[in-house]
Amino acid sequence: MTTEGFKRKLTAILSADVKGYSRLMGEDEAQTVKTITAYREVMAALIKQHRGRVIDSPGDNLLAEFASVVDAVQCAVAVQKKFHARNAELPENRRMVFRIGINLGDVIQEGDRIYGDGVNIAARIEGLAEGGGVCISGTAFDQVESKLGLEFEFLGEQSVKNIKKSVRVYRVRMESDVSDFGMSREFPLPDKPSIAVLPFVNMSSDPEQDYFSDGITEEIITGLSKIPRLFVTARNSTFTYKDRAVNVRQIGRELGIHYVLEGSVRKAGERVRVSAQLIDVNTDKHIWADRYDRELKDIFAIQDEITMNIMIALQVKLTDGDQAALRAKGTYNLEAYLNWLQAMEYFRQFSKEANVLARQKYQEAIAVEPEYASPYAGVAMTYLLEPWHGWSTSPAQSLELAMQYAQKCLALDESFSDAHATLGLVHLVMRQWEKAIEKCELAVSLNPNGADNIGIFAIVLRTVGRVEEALAMLEKAIRLNPMPPEWLLHEFGSCYRLLGRHDEAIVTLRRILDRNPGRLNSRLNLIATYVMSGKEEDAHAEAVEVLRQSPDFSVERFLKDFPYKDQNIIDGLRECLRKVGLK
Repeated sequence: MTTEGFKRKLTAILSADVKGYSRLMGEDEAQTVKTITAYREVMAALIKQHRGRVIDSPGDNLLAEFASVVDAVQCAVAVQKKFHARNAELPENRRMVFRIGINLGDVIQEGDRIYGDGVNIAARIEGLAEGGGVCISGTAFDQVESKLGLEFEFLGEQSVKNIKKSVRVYRVRMESDVSDFGMSREFPLPDKPSIAVLPFVNMSSDPEQDYFSDGITEEIITGLSKIPRLFVTARNSTFTYKDRAVNVRQIGRELGIHYVLEGSVRKAGERVRVSAQLIDVNTDKHIWADRYDRELKDIFAIQDEITMNIMIALQVKLTDGDQAALRAKGTYNLEAYLNWLQAMEYFRQFSKEANVLARQKYQEAIAVEPEYASPYAGVAMTYLLEPWHGWSTSPAQSLELAMQYAQKCLALDESFSDAHATLGLVHLVMRQWEKAIEKCELAVSLNPNGADNIGIFAIVLRTVGRVEEALAMLEKAIRLNPMPPEWLLHEFGSCYRLLGRHDEAIVTLRRILDRNPGRLNSRLNLIATYVMSGKEEDAHAEAVEVLRQSPDFSVERFLKDFPYKDQNIIDGLRECLRKVGLK
């Protein structure tokens, strides 16, 4: 075909097909067509949700394009997770397993169609993927390497059909070895009832309703966490099981808990159906289960009833203070609540752009219900993250706004632990160390199951020089959150380094970088640890990688906002970084 008059553009192409499609058709043609139609609808909805568009879907193939490679890879992972969960419900010989390939390439557009090597490479890479897997080209990898919390395995330079030059190919590791990434240990059962709330399954036909089922899960976790006589696993760890076929006994071993709450949500118009069941992981038996089929406005009552029924089933007696804490959970304004749920979905994406969108949704919730405390704490955290991650053009103003919104939250609900923790970090950045300690102590006392706030307290303790106490706090946080986020592991690395436990620091920091090579602060922490332990050759190799990722890196710019109480620590870090040639 001639390209005269056609539009050329750079785009991210996603190509997918079904592994073993011919066998499925040969065994049961009608059922296979029915299944692929349903799966294709799910895929199309997820593509739309991730700002892509379906180009074509002949037979078992599907072709889509995205303006962003990040969106394309996130969509591919979401598709595979969703299908993994669906396939678990089917007989093994009827499971429909997709392979997905992604490429960033130049294409020719004719109407709604696209052509060219960019498309062909995506299709060829798809053929290299395992069933249920995702492979991406080198051009795609270069765009997402440090932007997603995913692991990638380099498969080498691959020769692909009808493409002259070989193509770099990377496999997306769909299920990370979490125990290796985390602290990898056996946990004894706590001396009180222990529970993990698994993500409630979205049974609605619209994948975009995930935020609603996730929000219900989080509200139940938050309510249970306020009860001191319970041990409640943190959200970060329980959500690693989302869209996975799970065995409750295995979950019990991995999280070190006795009970699991699982459930599902179906939202349709102004009606909602919520089912929940509490399971003893040792016997695999249900000790309580119920289903709620009500109007959407009753969602708050449903959440309260589930929480109270769990207390009754576990024979946990509530004090007057516990009951007051549960009643202070938020709002009964449905519109405000839905805005808050959407804000949380954005906030969890953890990027500069998503941070802005989260703030907008929090503020919409406040506009609808000014007496709703939670969104004020959310806005405060979005402002705090700006100077913390270099997203702000006016750090002082961002900190001031973070303080104002956190204080507004506490004026409405002085027991809101997250707002106290946020103020603790604000005071820390402002080098008001005693106030930071006071606020974090209060946050932890108000929510003894709050792993994130315990971790924040560890940051404050480490920064003021109480490193042994910080490490003890981190051990508490990791017990509540056995599958920890990167920032919590980074804190372990920092504490180990400051205590001279260099080998442990190196192992921990390397785990982070193996999973997320673009995490600059962990690489710089590793460089300092290598220098302090006499491994300068390793330190120099890491410094080369720092400059590759950030050619304009400045030691002074990196260190200027470190709020260490002891200036000698800053001086020591500066010396280590300059020793390997960083300026």
